[in-house]
Amino acid sequence: MNSYITGTTIKRLREAKGLTQTELAEKIGVGSKAVSKWETAKGLPDISLIEPLSKALGVSVMELMSGDPVTNKNVSSNILRSKFYACPVCGNVVHAMGDAVISCCGVTLPPLDADEPDDLHPVTVEKVEDEHFITVHHDMTKTHFISFIAYISYDRIQFVKLYPEGNAETRLHLYRNGCLYIYCNKHGLMKIKI
Repeated sequence: MNSYITGTTIKRLREAKGLTQTELAEKIGVGSKAVSKWETAKGLPDISLIEPLSKALGVSVMELMSGDPVTNKNVSSNILRSKFYACPVCGNVVHAMGDAVISCCGVTLPPLDADEPDDLHPVTVEKVEDEHFITVHHDMTKTHFISFIAYISYDRIQFVKLYPEGNAETRLHLYRNGCLYIYCNKHGLMKIKI
């Protein structure tokens, strides 16, 4: 995702919508010269205009910021494209079923990238009756801990929030094919295919 909107993106979206620079300017309450400056890379829209600009161009803020149109072939979304976002300020965790623009505590959150667990985060999965007992062998101090364990299958998500000085373990129903996600507040998101 680009860090800010490009003039090329604005021009392409404006023309695709069949708007002149003047018509777009009227829709968002700026002068037509402002739109011309944006499209010729002589200026950028103010951050307060991002939402009205995306609405006038008929795209989401994410599409406007990235310059890439999002075509959702499955209007009910797809849980297998799940993304997690974690706020570094308050620790809030947000789950989305695809790309999203998420902010918390005044910070725009990037989606967490998932890696395979390393030697510092060994995971044990044991079958216990009709559930699985998941243990992450990890210290749970106030400054370094496992924040959550989640399991995503094709039709549901199970999410367990963990806290410092507790145990990094939980019981989940691991049925069908899916992925187990473990988030360490220092080392990031880890993913295990089940």
